[in-house]
Amino acid sequence: MSLNSFGHLFRVTTWGESHGPALGATVDGCPPGIAITAEDIQQWLDKRKPGTSKYTTQRREADEVEILSGVFEGKTTGTPIQLMIRNTDQRSKDYGDIAEKFRPGHADITYWQKYGIRDYRGGGRSSARETAARVAAGGIARAALAELAPDLKITGYMVQMGPRAIDRDRFDWGQINENPFWTPDSQAADEWAGYLDELRKSGNSVGAVIEVTARGVPVGLGAPIYGKLDTELAAAMMSINAVKGVEIGEGMAAAALTGSANADEIFMGNDGKPVYSSNHAGGILGGISTGQDVVVRFAVKPTSSILTPRQTITKSGQSAEIVTRGRHDPCVGIRAVPVGEAMMACVLLDHLLLHHGQNGEGIRGRIG
Repeated sequence: MSLNSFGHLFRVTTWGESHGPALGATVDGCPPGIAITAEDIQQWLDKRKPGTSKYTTQRREADEVEILSGVFEGKTTGTPIQLMIRNTDQRSKDYGDIAEKFRPGHADITYWQKYGIRDYRGGGRSSARETAARVAAGGIARAALAELAPDLKITGYMVQMGPRAIDRDRFDWGQINENPFWTPDSQAADEWAGYLDELRKSGNSVGAVIEVTARGVPVGLGAPIYGKLDTELAAAMMSINAVKGVEIGEGMAAAALTGSANADEIFMGNDGKPVYSSNHAGGILGGISTGQDVVVRFAVKPTSSILTPRQTITKSGQSAEIVTRGRHDPCVGIRAVPVGEAMMACVLLDHLLLHHGQNGEGIRGRIG
């Protein structure tokens, strides 16, 4: 059963394990003639790679991407693009103690029950290291979007760490790249630093909420009923390791609003195009993009690999205590930011290609 792929026209298959020799992605369906180099992809991988600060895992991986096929003289050829990232800093001995034990909160027990075999070295395929391949594929998608939809800009950022949320009144796009948490609230970044330091030193971890905004999205992406843009975005974000919830626009908070408060009123702008009074819908109506910002949030659970002793069982069914050693993120949400951006890019490019395939370029239903 092949369930390691996503996308329709722009299709991505990821492969590899956390402690194997390498991991990567096969990207099929990228339009030909897109300018791309390994360096173009590397800039996004550098945002995700481990060991960039004391707040992330200290596993030292360069995460250098190699393009093995599908690119000639700096441009995509329209054939499958093979991307590879070699693992260079595996410490599999750190996981010898859990070969017979199941880590609480991990996929160890379900992989074993389903397959009867599991790669206990860092979780194998269930490890968040798999997301490096997604980010590499997202670099291809971003390059294509830059040519096909040059006004589109995708930005991810952390809006909550544990119970501590940002103050939206202090939201500053310029601050996102200025702190290790990719947050638009510099004051929150200072507070989170001390909070996470305490958790890290105590051997514990915490979850986070990530928001990804795509500005300049063309009108018309997505299709009813089963190809809704928000359906595909939700599935894409939910597929990221450790994600336990996804919201579009107002999300769960919409349940507390009245119809008059939730409806985004529509007016004609000075440029002859529709404008909206608000964006509770998150830039998507009926599964189709409105041209407003597409806004997605997802919740990442606390890292399950912690130094705090926990109760578990062994493969033989015996009770046991476990402490997960090794190098782990005290808040995996930090490195989930570029992963969310990558998934947004892949889904938007896929739907842009689908839209062009059915409708051609531009808007069919004119207003005014």
